[in-house]
Amino acid sequence: MPNMKYNPVSIIRKKREGDPLTKEEIQFLIQSYTADQIPDYQMSAFLMASFLNGLNSDEAAALTYSMLHSGIIVDLSHISGKKVDKHSTGGVGDKLSLILAPIVASCGVPVPMISGRGLGHSGGTLDKLESIPGFNVDITLDRYKEIIKKHNLVLAGQTEEIAPADKRLYSLRDVTATVESIPLIAGSIMSKKLAEGIDALVLDVKFGSGAFMKNIDDAKELAETLVSIGEQFGKETIAYLTNMNQPLGYAIGNWLEVKESIDCLKGIGPDDVMEITHLLAGTMIYLGNKADSIDEGIEMSHDAIENGAAFQKWVDIVEEHGGDVSVIKNPDQYPNVKFKVDVSSIGSGVITKMDTYAMGMISLELGAGRRSKEDDVDPQAGIMLHKKIGGKVERDETFATLYTNKEESIDEAVKNLKAAIELADELQNPLKSITHRVDKDGIHEYQ
Repeated sequence: MPNMKYNPVSIIRKKREGDPLTKEEIQFLIQSYTADQIPDYQMSAFLMASFLNGLNSDEAAALTYSMLHSGIIVDLSHISGKKVDKHSTGGVGDKLSLILAPIVASCGVPVPMISGRGLGHSGGTLDKLESIPGFNVDITLDRYKEIIKKHNLVLAGQTEEIAPADKRLYSLRDVTATVESIPLIAGSIMSKKLAEGIDALVLDVKFGSGAFMKNIDDAKELAETLVSIGEQFGKETIAYLTNMNQPLGYAIGNWLEVKESIDCLKGIGPDDVMEITHLLAGTMIYLGNKADSIDEGIEMSHDAIENGAAFQKWVDIVEEHGGDVSVIKNPDQYPNVKFKVDVSSIGSGVITKMDTYAMGMISLELGAGRRSKEDDVDPQAGIMLHKKIGGKVERDETFATLYTNKEESIDEAVKNLKAAIELADELQNPLKSITHRVDKDGIHEYQ
């Protein structure tokens, strides 16, 4: 029961004036709100005051602690080895979890992965997993523990017991225009991740037109905040800044991304996907004490693809979650979408820019995403790109194909996708996929 010696109005006023709150004050607010003893309008006022005046590192850690302890913290101490997870801040075509989780698990590092659903332009890992017929992500905590003990890997959705305060606060932030606050974002991410039972964490913080953080400076600040919180909780935490100014890989949409992930696990995936995958996987293997350095972890990640261990782990985990393994082994058996529409270039030249956000929204309109949490998702819908930044196209050459079961969405999608690329005679500044590493010692340029 929250300690009612604190006055919510006094705490809100204190934060409104820009003064730092104590751990006990923040804990009181979160506990009271979770227990329905503080109404939405007062918590909304606190969120707005925090949004406008910020939260320092101690306050962000206290917020994370309070949300983390609003529910169950999974105990995985019965499983040997360091438990390591990865979290991405999300982007268009980001299917990395589906590839790196089986890689890392096949190298002997337990990966307890609790993921979310997509909303808006950014796809969710759970939606991709559920595009596999029969795949069940809604499992009990006992089943969660059973699967990770058996396979070194589990792929599940958030249960009601894990960080319930975050779930309530997230919904409130969504309707009070306070989503973009970096400390609030960090607290939300870390409370869920720390509740999984992890010992270490690798973060993929994306920036650019298709990312939540549009500019690199905000991405740096978020990465530093996330790493600081992780380290304050005694979890080794390393973050990378990665570029989302074009989609990751060529596939956008749930089953299309699963199919591309299968290619990656068979060693024939796109270079940009595999570069980031091997770096994140290698870092997880290193933090899991299975490699003496990140570079050695990257080598082990490559080996797991080449010797087939990662793909076999993927087959095993799909089967364990009730998924249809036949479509993993033979993706062409997957049911055909009603409409496949080629999209051609309106001019000739080199693609120099992509509106990645627009591509994510086009995919949503085709059926691959949701505007609200209640919307259904079409697993077959999406976009397959044939060219990306740096690619040369001729006038009327196909650069993408749309997949949809919604005939009424096609004309607008074609028009918008044509407008989402820019052409020039040559590419002046090639994109760098990975720009920085952030750890407890600060920010470092990635070479």
